[in-house]
Amino acid sequence: MIATLQFLRGVVFALFAFSALVALGAWAVRTRRVQPSSSAGRAIRHVVDPVLFPLERWLLQRGGNPQNAGWWLIGIALVGGIVVISVAEWLIRQSFRFAGAGARGPFGVFQLVVYYAAWLVSIALVVRVIGSWFGVDRFNRWIRWAYTLTDWFVEPLRRIIPPLGIIDLAPLVAWFAIQILLGLFMGL
Repeated sequence: MIATLQFLRGVVFALFAFSALVALGAWAVRTRRVQPSSSAGRAIRHVVDPVLFPLERWLLQRGGNPQNAGWWLIGIALVGGIVVISVAEWLIRQSFRFAGAGARGPFGVFQLVVYYAAWLVSIALVVRVIGSWFGVDRFNRWIRWAYTLTDWFVEPLRRIIPPLGIIDLAPLVAWFAIQILLGLFMGL
């Protein structure tokens, strides 16, 4: 698994380096640091144009500047690489977590289910808080699920902990309580 992750990192780095070289070559030809009609310019354009033309077309359709296609390519390679590596690491971590839970038997599987449930409620709390910052109503179809998952825990806390002006501490206390309870439960 670790070797696969190292290989994936190497591939992502190679794609990033290639995109940086493509962007540099396009810039050199566009700014005439390399003459477009010379043999070097034609060779660079032979490699660069098939990569950048679809991105330039996409930028033009959306009102962007096609000269920025090189920067977009570098950004896509960077962000895409980070996402691919992060998802791969997460999947590997989850596969180890599943294997460990299966090896511990029914209680291990129960612990894993509780862990994922607490993780989901924690994410719902974060979504609920961020949605309230932007004034999103609790009945909005994109936020309703977060309130459904967290009201059972936040509303009783809200009766105990009143808001301090515009700051509602109940979701924060709920998040800390879930993290503490989860840590205690996973330690069993």
